[in-house]
Amino acid sequence: MGIKQLFQIIQEHAPDAIKTGEIKNHFGRKVAIDASMSIYSFLIAVRSDGQQLMNESGETTSHLMGLFYRTLRMVDNGIKPLYVFDGAPPKLKSGELAKRFQRKTEAQAAQEEAKETGTAEDIEKFARRTVRVTREHNEECRRLLKLMGIPYIVAPTEAEAQCAELARGGKVYAAASEDMDTLTFNAPILLRHLTFSEQRKEPILEIHLDKVLEGLDMKREQFVDLCILLGCDYVDPIKGVGPSTALKLIREHGTLEKVYETMKASSKYTIPEDWPFADARALFHEPDVRSADDPECDFKWEAPDVEGLVKFLVEEKHFNEDRVRSGASKLQKNLKTAQQSRLEGFFKPVEKSAEQKASLKRKAEQKLEEKKKKQKADAKEKKAAKSKARGGA
Repeated sequence: MGIKQLFQIIQEHAPDAIKTGEIKNHFGRKVAIDASMSIYSFLIAVRSDGQQLMNESGETTSHLMGLFYRTLRMVDNGIKPLYVFDGAPPKLKSGELAKRFQRKTEAQAAQEEAKETGTAEDIEKFARRTVRVTREHNEECRRLLKLMGIPYIVAPTEAEAQCAELARGGKVYAAASEDMDTLTFNAPILLRHLTFSEQRKEPILEIHLDKVLEGLDMKREQFVDLCILLGCDYVDPIKGVGPSTALKLIREHGTLEKVYETMKASSKYTIPEDWPFADARALFHEPDVRSADDPECDFKWEAPDVEGLVKFLVEEKHFNEDRVRSGASKLQKNLKTAQQSRLEGFFKPVEKSAEQKASLKRKAEQKLEEKKKKQKADAKEKKAAKSKARGGA
């Protein structure tokens, strides 16, 4: 689920934190991708006639199709992806998971009913709500990545927390996920829409945590408290507390403890009986992750196993052989060119001094002034030439 309406708050109060760009802007960068979130989105998005893609044997292949072609697209654009899978969920998340299971059960019942009485749109809407990433989906995706030569890791608990740790430790440029709580786990840079299909024409969003904190005028501790108050996977949201109210309360009172006391003393808010915000805060500040220095976090991108890919995707899953071989040759070619790195990897940009910045600003202003004078002089000359020509006539 992530953090409710956090993106809306950042857009409104810290717009400078969000950069939009194309996938090619990330050439030469390593990126840690939340695999579980990506697989879920492939199961929802990669469809035909409202149904998940299936092979002749009736097995779902949407997750493999999405993973294969979206990963190829990234590699084609010079990105070195590594995937992070969810481990066991923290105990505090069990309530949220139980609710999701309940919602899916209800959606399945509604889907059956819609088949009898509803429209195609109703059927598809409920079908999407019943989507669940299974252990088998994960295992098949890991097998595919190994054959493609793309590294992956299974996190001790939350994938997005592990992605954030890898980005913070300098192992990757950024963490990529649609879940905004990746920022709450202290990822310096979050990329969204990276695993979307090309057809969606969505720009890649690059969100910088330092600029978010600057724009909101908050320390990280307050930012985490704000995220919990907005509603996260670990605690229930408080009825009547939307994004504006949450921001106002944190700004006024500084900490969740003080906000909690204020809300308890007011009849305006109904706080759930069990609202373990301190436990949720501890999970965001000290998540169970593998350190970026851990030997398991030394990733290698290897040459694809072409015949292994053909055996798995073509023989077992009935993919088109020409397309699979073409994809594999792209992987081989891009592995060689991926040895090039971005220039910033070789030359560390040096921060300019205040005097240098002022001098550059003066030069730019001077240049602009000279340009304006030249335009004025050219216009004057043109006007004089015109009136001379008229006088001569």
